[in-house]
Amino acid sequence: MFKSHPKGLVAAALSNMGERFGYYIMNAVLLLFLCSKFGLSDSTSGLIYSIFYAAIYVLSLVGGIIADRTQNYKGTIQKGLIVMALGYVLLAIPITSTSDNISWLLPFTCLALALIAFGNGLFKGNLQAIVGQMYDNYEIEEAKKGEEALRIAKTKRDSGFQIFYVFINIGGLIAPFVAPLLRQWWLKVNGFVYNANLPELCHKVIDGSIGDQVAKYNELSSAATLTGSFDPSKYLEVFNQGVHFSFFASVAAMLISLIIFLVNKKIFPTPAKKEATETVNYTAEEKQQMAKEIKQRMYALFAVLGIAIFFWFSFHQNGQSLSVFARDFVKTDKIAPEIWQAVNPFFVIVLTPIIMWIFAALARKGKDISTPRKIAYGMAIAGCAYLFLMLFSAGQGYPSGEEFRAMDESVAAGMKADWWVLIITYFFLTVAELFISPLGLSFVSKVAPKHLLGLCQGLWLGATAVGNLLIWIGPVMYNAWPIQYCWLVFLIVCVISMGVMLGMVKWLERVTK
Repeated sequence: MFKSHPKGLVAAALSNMGERFGYYIMNAVLLLFLCSKFGLSDSTSGLIYSIFYAAIYVLSLVGGIIADRTQNYKGTIQKGLIVMALGYVLLAIPITSTSDNISWLLPFTCLALALIAFGNGLFKGNLQAIVGQMYDNYEIEEAKKGEEALRIAKTKRDSGFQIFYVFINIGGLIAPFVAPLLRQWWLKVNGFVYNANLPELCHKVIDGSIGDQVAKYNELSSAATLTGSFDPSKYLEVFNQGVHFSFFASVAAMLISLIIFLVNKKIFPTPAKKEATETVNYTAEEKQQMAKEIKQRMYALFAVLGIAIFFWFSFHQNGQSLSVFARDFVKTDKIAPEIWQAVNPFFVIVLTPIIMWIFAALARKGKDISTPRKIAYGMAIAGCAYLFLMLFSAGQGYPSGEEFRAMDESVAAGMKADWWVLIITYFFLTVAELFISPLGLSFVSKVAPKHLLGLCQGLWLGATAVGNLLIWIGPVMYNAWPIQYCWLVFLIVCVISMGVMLGMVKWLERVTK
């Protein structure tokens, strides 16, 4: 798997894995944590989540520009890890939210998220730029051995980014278990039992808006206490303290990632490193040709970025409408809804070697699939996930999320889906992700002008940011309509994106030759 790849790939992947482990601990619970801690609605929490998620990728563009201008990629990455660690420290402070302190505690939590987003922006794109430079240098070295060696070296870039992506998901596989397990342990220590539906009802009791859900609250609360009477304020305090404690694991992960990076710092290349001693004079015709080529490459980049926006809008529903779907419509008495997010990285780890083998076998037979065409196929596969969910939800006659939560508990329990529904959904979404996300990074590293590697990786992440800024729409549709219509919207987005991408494939293939 690692044969014939540049030295330093595994070290970079390990550093990224540590950072991603810390990030996914927080990300797995963020939406539901905002609901349970502050009593926010799904839509309001979803909006905060979307802005935070978008900021991560927008600030990657800023981080890329900083690194390109200063030529200090490694220093920028180090600062990013330190800033992220500070953000997680603030997020880990277990302050209970009340009507008296929410006016400053919610902004304080948003400040912690802002620090995490900024640190991530300094780190994420620039580490990817370093990996891209590894393959540029590798291809230069292999070219000295002849055309065949260069041809083989060029086939390694896609698989290299897929390996890099697998390490990200090893962290993502373990992380979703940390906060739910700590939360359930802390609840048990304090004489309570976990229930995903109780925090919302507790907040309604406290603010006096429980209405006709009193019977449901009484039933769930009596089952959720092991000793004595049930206190909704105490339950919320303990429920959220367990999650706060898990954020200290995120701090530790940032420090481990920083140590790995510092130990291996010397073997990492510097993207677009300027040689002060080298001066090249170009003719007017050569300059014009170079400018034309750069324009074509940037046009191709922006075309793919447009498609990426709609993919991430659909895919990152795993932290939004798919999380609340798991909470509301899937049986979670044994498995917390946040833990289902581990299914995606599990599939990434298992399926990546299989997909790499298939692509390699096709390449050996001279039937190599171009990166743009793989991205188009990925959109089609993502559409399959939402087609399945739409048909299943329509067949079950599911109402909107809001209507479902208001149902009598015994009726709602009889309508809930089994675990296999989420497994099938995440299977399709993961295969789509493997066709788009690591190969998108590879595509950017191919078309990016060498002096703009950090900026172009930042643009890829910026497109992801735009898609993430839209994901709040998912919970809004989910709570407003029968949920099959929510899934239908995502299906339509995927199909249209696939069609547009297929229409551009031949042009994109010419540009990337």
